[in-house]
Amino acid sequence: MHLKQKYQKEIVPKMIEKFGYKNLMAVPKLTKVVINAGVGRNAKDKNFIDNVVSSLERISGQKPVQTKAKQSISAFKTRKGMIIGVAVTLRGQRMYDFMEKLINITFPRIRDFRGIEPNKFDGRGNFNLGLTEQYIFPEINVEKSDKARGMNITFVTTAKEDEHAKKLLEYLVCRLKIRKKK
Repeated sequence: MHLKQKYQKEIVPKMIEKFGYKNLMAVPKLTKVVINAGVGRNAKDKNFIDNVVSSLERISGQKPVQTKAKQSISAFKTRKGMIIGVAVTLRGQRMYDFMEKLINITFPRIRDFRGIEPNKFDGRGNFNLGLTEQYIFPEINVEKSDKARGMNITFVTTAKEDEHAKKLLEYLVCRLKIRKKK
């Protein structure tokens, strides 16, 4: 069963039972997934930026947008208009396809994966996942890649509280464990 169908048929009734929503539209849902990669010190290297763009394009299946600096900061040696990152926003079917790939293929490839940390929720029902290297995605060829790059993946939900978002992600990703706070 696909993730979207699973959400509609299994997760919505579980969420209504757990939290007692009176309206079907009040049940939290995943609205978008944003994949973001900064270019850091290599902002002036056009080949590096092209490599980041192509790797994010292969991972997401969608052309990324290059983010530019809004102001000059001399301490970071950035000028206004300089490319400082690359981002992709996935919605709809592409978002669900990416989630399925992340759950079923990518997470099992992470060595010593013990689940996600509960302190990565932002207080408004969104979850941030930081990855240290892009090699965990099957689309990235280690031999052809010039350097290991990290990225941030943000899961944006309509949940008002972190507890509701945690349950939603727990139900969406059955095998994904949310670690207990220490």
